[in-house]
Amino acid sequence: MTENRRSTDNHSVMTAVSALLGQAERDHQELLRSVVDTARGLFGAAAASVFLLDAETDELVFEAVSGAGEGHLVGERFPASRGIAGWVLAAQEPLVVGDLATHPTFARDLAETTGYVPRSLMAAPLLRGEEPIGVMEVLDPVPSTVSPLGAAELLSLFAGQAAIALGVLRRSRTAHRLLVQEDGEPTGLAEVARLLDSLGADRRAAGLNLLGSVHRLLSLAG
Repeated sequence: MTENRRSTDNHSVMTAVSALLGQAERDHQELLRSVVDTARGLFGAAAASVFLLDAETDELVFEAVSGAGEGHLVGERFPASRGIAGWVLAAQEPLVVGDLATHPTFARDLAETTGYVPRSLMAAPLLRGEEPIGVMEVLDPVPSTVSPLGAAELLSLFAGQAAIALGVLRRSRTAHRLLVQEDGEPTGLAEVARLLDSLGADRRAAGLNLLGSVHRLLSLAG
């Protein structure tokens, strides 16, 4: 295969991969936005947000915001160990706080950096199995006839939907990092996949067997 042909194939593969992963990213961001919009409307709240845990930096990242701060908070970060969200992430339990001014876990300084300081708050962990991957918060919900326990259960239902979308987003971004370098060129893994796809059935099976042996060897070494 000529270098020009290989470059053209790589470009086609990367274009297809980027389009597929990009569409998945947009679809699940829209789903997250729908979840926070619905939760904010149902609770009559000032705002609702979904945070994704960045395990590498130990930070929570705003992934979707409805209401106060929706124009500037997406992508903002704060330490995952602080505030009500940090407590909920670590405890893996929902929390309803009617008066934040008297709650010892509330980090008022963090709230001030967002441009909105709530008086009350509801939060629930986003779980994939037993793994915490984020937090959902609802700020200043309108008091209702629903008990705090009932409100926490209702919020947990929204959190379950958000966790599914957030889990797909996270896997999509991981796949993108594995297949596409920062400069848009394919990674070594993407090149191996392209080469395997270009082989005949027998040689492809032999290649997959070889990769399986390498995987087992590396697993033993780890």
